[in-house]
Amino acid sequence: MPIARRTVLSGFASLAAAAAIAPVAAGAAITAFRPRGQGSADHAAFDALLAAHVRPDPERYNRVDYRGLKADLAALRAYLAFLEALDPVALSPDEAHAYWINLYNARTLEVVADAYPVTSIRKINLGGSFLFGSGPWRAKLVTVNGRALSLDDIEHEIVRGLFRDPMSHYGLNCASYSCPNLAARAYTGATLAALLRQNAVDYVNHPRGVAIGSAGITASKIYSWYAGDFGGASKLKAHWTALATPEKAARIAPAPIVNYAYDWRINAL
Repeated sequence: MPIARRTVLSGFASLAAAAAIAPVAAGAAITAFRPRGQGSADHAAFDALLAAHVRPDPERYNRVDYRGLKADLAALRAYLAFLEALDPVALSPDEAHAYWINLYNARTLEVVADAYPVTSIRKINLGGSFLFGSGPWRAKLVTVNGRALSLDDIEHEIVRGLFRDPMSHYGLNCASYSCPNLAARAYTGATLAALLRQNAVDYVNHPRGVAIGSAGITASKIYSWYAGDFGGASKLKAHWTALATPEKAARIAPAPIVNYAYDWRINAL
């Protein structure tokens, strides 16, 4: 596993630990899953589930109707079985990237909906995580090409390790308030880049992503946990200003980063 310990980040002390999780080394990735084909996958079933159960609020924050989804678990599990039966190696790189993000998000939705009502995904203690403590992340929850995988395996070894795209962080959703949005559409190879960018724009322009107060910037802990994926802590403000509205970008530019925060409350309606 790429994560060796949990780092607590708060206040000014967080700046010294901003690169708590280094980018995954190429040799650490599950290279057996490297895409080598030109195939595509049909995610229409997930599209329908997301359209039915994801609700954006006026601030473009997407909440999930887990009660409604709980009644639709059979359809969600059928989609997951469909994904597990596919060979992602036969997909094109963009299609494979979309496949793994959808698989991660769909299994996370299934885990939370099955346990709902629950106030935080960290209360669903199936295997915990070095980074997040208790939760479902280390349990082997899916099987692809005969290999049992956890959510941590998918995120760190495959998505981060194989695709090496910091925008992936805006696609993976951990069912918590401080996560980037769960997109209201399934990812596909054709829509991947545009949907990830839209999620990134929505996140950076929402206070849970980047908030600017009188003392400076309080950013999501995603940016401290994974600073290395974004080029290091010194590159974060440039990343944010490229995504922020002109007004917010002008406020980010002179402000120091003073804190990182994360709210683990469930992203439910």
